Amino acid sequence: MKQIQTNKIKWKEVEIGELLDYEQPGKYIVEGEIHKSETKNSVPVLTANKSFILGYTEEKEGVYTKSPVIIFDDFTTDIKFVDFKFKVKSSAMKLLTSKSKDVDLKFIFLMMKSINVNFSTHKRYYLSVYQKRNIPIPFSDGKPDLAEQERIVKILEESERLNQRGKKAEELLDEFLKSVFSEMFLKENLSSLEIGRGILKANKINPEVEFKDKTFKYVDIASIDNNLKKIFDVKDIPGEEAPSRARQLIKRGDVLISTVRPNLNAVAVVPKELDNQVCSTGFCILRADNKNFISEYLFFISKQRFFIDKLIKKCRGANYPAVSNKDVISLDIPLPPFPLQKKFASTVEQVEKMKEKINNTKQNSEELFNSFMSKAFKGEL
Repeated sequence: MKQIQTNKIKWKEVEIGELLDYEQPGKYIVEGEIHKSETKNSVPVLTANKSFILGYTEEKEGVYTKSPVIIFDDFTTDIKFVDFKFKVKSSAMKLLTSKSKDVDLKFIFLMMKSINVNFSTHKRYYLSVYQKRNIPIPFSDGKPDLAEQERIVKILEESERLNQRGKKAEELLDEFLKSVFSEMFLKENLSSLEIGRGILKANKINPEVEFKDKTFKYVDIASIDNNLKKIFDVKDIPGEEAPSRARQLIKRGDVLISTVRPNLNAVAVVPKELDNQVCSTGFCILRADNKNFISEYLFFISKQRFFIDKLIKKCRGANYPAVSNKDVISLDIPLPPFPLQKKFASTVEQVEKMKEKINNTKQNSEELFNSFMSKAFKGEL
């Protein structure tokens, strides 16, 4: 049995037959006519193949009511997840349910969808092939970790929903990351910490010593793309000519938050190309201490609506509303466990690699998502 360690979660490969009970569908087969139109009292008649809902019946006896259930086509290996009552047309299927309350059936369903089997031979595949297949399951305290299964299911369902909307791959990945962030951090009852207690102070440059005979790349408010939350345009400035507002040294991974018109949410993370360059004093620099906070978490927090609203309330000046650095770092934000932040940072890294792959290849979004989703089942999400 292969195991993968991820923080306190151990991933174990377990046979499907150890996780699921199966039932033959004989007593649920429809006996009478199948109607095309649904009525108030009718019940769907299902098949596991691509047709799925064949029609409807008014029969009251022999209705399957123990949902959720997976219906598995024994000859084609098509599967469907069903969470409503129904009858079936054919006996060529298995009805699969969880053996334990610690096993999330939707998680197993998603895992089974990723199994590829050559079904050219005419035989029943569940008992002969599928129930003997190993799939990875997250374990903790010696049993399947239900919470981790449910977390992954929510992430995969969201990714599927976004993928079906037909957006560009990069936009899909950005929305996917937002959903992961929300699921990991914004739906939990976490303790909070003042930002200033979890960052390192970013020092200003001594212009007479540090700037002399040097040229710097300069980031100001106009350098930020407010939609993409990225630095897209910088200027080269000779150090001795730099204005007093360009005296802040920035490091790779710094989170820049505009203190001018915070409602515009001009925020960005400093990329490696701008390490040891300078930015306008119109930014508050958040440099994570990597003990309480990491950059990826601070950056995503700075884009959340509740964070923006808190800053807006602190604004001064009607025509040119602004906040101070002190206003920013005095805000309380949720404080997740550090290992959870690191797991999120790993997900961010995977997304960025996929974006780079998009830019370097013609690979479509569905292929990229399939690649990314597979990481969920390796304890890497």
